[in-house]
Amino acid sequence: MRKQFFKYIIIPLVFLFVAIQFFHPDKNNGELKLAPFFADTNASPEVVTIIKKACIDCHSNKTNYPWYSNIAPLSFKISAHIIEAKEELNFSEWKSYSVKKKDHKLEEIIEVLDEKEMPLQSYLLMHNEARLSKEQVEILKKWAITKRKNYQQRLK
Repeated sequence: MRKQFFKYIIIPLVFLFVAIQFFHPDKNNGELKLAPFFADTNASPEVVTIIKKACIDCHSNKTNYPWYSNIAPLSFKISAHIIEAKEELNFSEWKSYSVKKKDHKLEEIIEVLDEKEMPLQSYLLMHNEARLSKEQVEILKKWAITKRKNYQQRLK
């Protein structure tokens, strides 16, 4: 029984794991282009630092990949997270957003901070530096609320 388990389960799983290492999703290696976002939102140096350490890897066109991102199936999971994150908010594409969309994205930032949805817990497991303190969360929220007011005035 043990021999059959090894032969029919373990060996095929090991083979599959090795074979999948030859396939990789595309990497997110575009241009970072954060200056337009930070300029448009008048982000303070403190806000810039917080966003760069906790958000940019997934929410921009350039990801700093850790070593384990080259190991399948993790590589596919990480790629899927980045694609989804960029669909929700991409700081590198901020300049192309309408005023209404910018206002909405800032509203969503406030919401995910309030609900402690970002950064993702799975990201924080290997990126402790991205963990936000209560003070940092409040700094980001205050900044986003202020900037939303600017966009809302422009919408009137």
